[in-house]
Amino acid sequence: MLIFHTSNLLPMTFFMLLAISVLSSLVLLIPKVPLNFVRIHTAILLLPPLAALIALISNNRSVNFGPWQFDTLSWLITSFVLTISFIVQRYSIHYLLGERSYRNYFVLLTITTAADSLAWLSNDLRLLLLCWGVTLLGLTVLIGLKKEWQVARNASMLSGRIFACSWIILLVAVIWITQKTGHWQLSMVLSKNSLAQLDSWDKTCINLLLIAAVAIPAAQWPFHRWLLDSVIAPTPISAVMHAGIVNAGGIMLTRFAPLFSGDAAQVVLLVLSSFSVLMGTGIMLVQVDYKRQLVGSTIAQMGFMLIQCALGAYWAAIIHAVLHGLFKATLFLQAGSAVHHPKSTAQTHQPISLIWTIIGAILAFLLGIGFWLTSPKDGYHLINVLILGWSVLLAWRQLVANGNGKVGRLAGLVLFAGAGIVFNLVHTAFYHMLDKSVQLGTESPAPAAIFLLFILLAGSTLGLLLARYRSSAFFTVIYLWLLRLSEPKNNFFESHPKYLTRLLSQGGNLR
Repeated sequence: MLIFHTSNLLPMTFFMLLAISVLSSLVLLIPKVPLNFVRIHTAILLLPPLAALIALISNNRSVNFGPWQFDTLSWLITSFVLTISFIVQRYSIHYLLGERSYRNYFVLLTITTAADSLAWLSNDLRLLLLCWGVTLLGLTVLIGLKKEWQVARNASMLSGRIFACSWIILLVAVIWITQKTGHWQLSMVLSKNSLAQLDSWDKTCINLLLIAAVAIPAAQWPFHRWLLDSVIAPTPISAVMHAGIVNAGGIMLTRFAPLFSGDAAQVVLLVLSSFSVLMGTGIMLVQVDYKRQLVGSTIAQMGFMLIQCALGAYWAAIIHAVLHGLFKATLFLQAGSAVHHPKSTAQTHQPISLIWTIIGAILAFLLGIGFWLTSPKDGYHLINVLILGWSVLLAWRQLVANGNGKVGRLAGLVLFAGAGIVFNLVHTAFYHMLDKSVQLGTESPAPAAIFLLFILLAGSTLGLLLARYRSSAFFTVIYLWLLRLSEPKNNFFESHPKYLTRLLSQGGNLR
């Protein structure tokens, strides 16, 4: 029997507001309701993320209420997903005006993101499976929103098939673990007594199933094709997809962290994710299609996020998922303005100062040492230090060492200092927010860290060599392989969409 407490007031308010937002979207399906109601609907959409944000700020402890689990992590992800949904739907009011599926778009996107947010609030694995299945189904339908376009239908069918495989794999993993532990509640499944009932074989097999289930929606190799072919979806759908759904892999593994940490399956995830990082980066560099460049970037970034999970740095993975989602949603919503203007051929580049470069290297080394001494010693600690030092050196080189005269270097110093302050504030805020609800991870095995370091160094070295010897046969082979890997197949593109001709002949709306 559930007993009402004042601490349950915020969750009940949130569920009520979320239900109202879904009902307001369904009102749009009534033909007599004017399209101007969309503005009212988007205003209502702002209420659930505000309630989740208030709950995030005011609640710093984990509370189980029926089949739901309310903690800092769940409220953070819920507020993030619903905020992205509000921004994208507000943006779409004018962007998609005139589309035949204009009303259906808002309904589908509202239901999809609502189900996605509920999945991360679920403490019952059956409810999590249901909500995550609705999310994947909604995304499938959104990709094929232009039903009259054969290419969109093909992309939707491909995504639907691979999402169904992912969901079935997750279902098998959930049934396996619940049969072994005797519990459906995630908090009970991950308790020490329940985990003790799993032998090493069960644990490894379940974790391998979880890896497959999260690698598919995260578009990791060899499951990356669906995300590349989804670029035909309207840009707002791509923004939500890349910001709130593709990055679900890190959230899922974080929820199952006590089961996943310390298992041999982490090495498998590390290998797949490392290769995906290199592949996604290569696709981003060789593609000329802007949306495909963003897809390549997402594949690489999701690889980094899963690497963090493989090394036990779950809090870093959550930070990565949220910040990458905000960044990638912004890039997709600005995709229409991505026009490159020709630069003046008379422009000259200032030589890079050796002294300023050496100063930057010393600064990067000192900051890396400081980060090593002051940050929590988790499995991702060494890699974090290396990435931070490399980033500081690169930023210093671009902003300061390559500055144009004293004024340029002064401006670079100001930007560099500002970026450092923002990074420190964000890092500290997220760490204190997540330190109690997210497992920091165990010290990862030395071979895994050495392997990842080798991959990063090998990838950087290979990239530098290829950039220097672009006329070599090896460069040509790698370039053509990446290009072929990222180009659409014949049934996933049309040079001149035939459905527009049919719409013209029928007197339909071209949008």
